[in-house]
Amino acid sequence: MFRELIGVSTFDTDEAEKFRDDALFVRAAARAVAILSAFEMATKPLSLKEISDLSGVDKSAAQRMVHTLQALGMIVRDTQGRGYLPGMRILTMAHSYLRLNPDLQKAAPILLELRRRTRERVDMSLWDDTRLIYALRMPSKHEIFTATLTGNTVPLYCTAGGLAVLSRLPDDEVRSIFERSDTRPFTTETMTTLDQVMTAVNEARRRGHAIAVAQLLRHEIAMGVPVLDAAGRPIGAIHLAGSMDDHSADQFSAQFGSLLQQAGETLSASR
Repeated sequence: MFRELIGVSTFDTDEAEKFRDDALFVRAAARAVAILSAFEMATKPLSLKEISDLSGVDKSAAQRMVHTLQALGMIVRDTQGRGYLPGMRILTMAHSYLRLNPDLQKAAPILLELRRRTRERVDMSLWDDTRLIYALRMPSKHEIFTATLTGNTVPLYCTAGGLAVLSRLPDDEVRSIFERSDTRPFTTETMTTLDQVMTAVNEARRRGHAIAVAQLLRHEIAMGVPVLDAAGRPIGAIHLAGSMDDHSADQFSAQFGSLLQQAGETLSASR
């Protein structure tokens, strides 16, 4: 069973409540962020009611905010009139983030060399609480559309990059992240229990890289290593993914594991 890879909204009006004692906090700006964050969960154009429900902004305020964001090019109407979509201006803002992020600037040549040497898909993701956000993607010949998009999100607990991040955290933090995660399976092989996750985390600690087989996609073998800050805390991961039609898990690990670990160590040392 394959569960479509969709993001989980990271902000709504309920979250803004924790800033209610902050005199500098602008609640109108928070509502705009909540409206835009509604699209993180979307699999189709959203109606005004759906935007209101997902963002936690009441329908009247949502209508005014959507109108404003549409006027500014942040939201557009779907060409077939089915609802609203993010505007192209969002794409240029994402480009600004990717272009100006110093970690991604340093990572790009390292990932390019890893891609050249392995000829498999290479990605870098950034850690955000219970999930990873793909920031750099270098696809191979075996891809689906979602596997080529920056900004796509995946959970930590059942992905190679996520397990690599978890391997550098204490067990109680691993447990907390798992308990706050959506554990609906993507495939029949997806891990769904804490014991399974802890076994995979401990194997990653021992091996030096994490391995995930058929966790998100039935045909995929993936490996991951953490990217660490100066204090040894993970900020994200480098992923290497191949097809089970071409490799076994042991073969994939033996052939490319040391190259992947070297890439992760090089990037971590450069921070």
